[in-house]
Amino acid sequence: MDTYATVVGFFQDGGPFMYPIAIILAIGVAIACERWFYLSGQTRINRRDFEKILPLLKQKRQRELEGITRQSKSAVARIIADGINRRGSSRRRSDIEYAMEEGLLEILPNIERRTPYLATFANIATLLGLLGTIIGLIAAFTAVANADPAEKASLLSQSISIAMNTTAFGLMAAIPLLLVHSVLQSKTSAIVESLEIAVVKFLNLMEGDDRPPAKTPAVAKAQPAKA
Repeated sequence: MDTYATVVGFFQDGGPFMYPIAIILAIGVAIACERWFYLSGQTRINRRDFEKILPLLKQKRQRELEGITRQSKSAVARIIADGINRRGSSRRRSDIEYAMEEGLLEILPNIERRTPYLATFANIATLLGLLGTIIGLIAAFTAVANADPAEKASLLSQSISIAMNTTAFGLMAAIPLLLVHSVLQSKTSAIVESLEIAVVKFLNLMEGDDRPPAKTPAVAKAQPAKA
């Protein structure tokens, strides 16, 4: 109970700027949770589908590949499907690569969406904390100027400690948001790298089918010698 009263008192003593910082922290936590579950799900289903697709690529079983990519909604399956579709109309590696890169560019916004907001919210929370502290100090010095000289020291120290609550709360909100932003950025980069690896593996493994069959030299039939 004492901890709860301390937290409530800390929040109330911070002044009006504590409320926008709290709102920013709540929005940042909501975005962080949504992005964590989304990116974790994408990592899981991409790994699952790629483990199914890779053996089929090595064995050149294109019909089964088309079936898996048609049924799955994962990012890696969509990119492989783009490569298979382009391969049906053009066997050139560059054309297939361009089609798969186009599919990757269409997927990237969904993977990278909203994560940069966390760093922005962390900066805003820090700046709001500093602004609240500065305004609190201005109000404190204004009040002390008209106070009794005997009470000036105690009144000033009390006002400064209250004004510092805003900066402390801003940093308490900013540090976790920056940490979560870094973790989500690393997860995003890992997903993008795995998709790029899938593109390269598809191109390398399917390239063997594009090579023309080797021509065997014709063996001349021996003509029977005339007597």
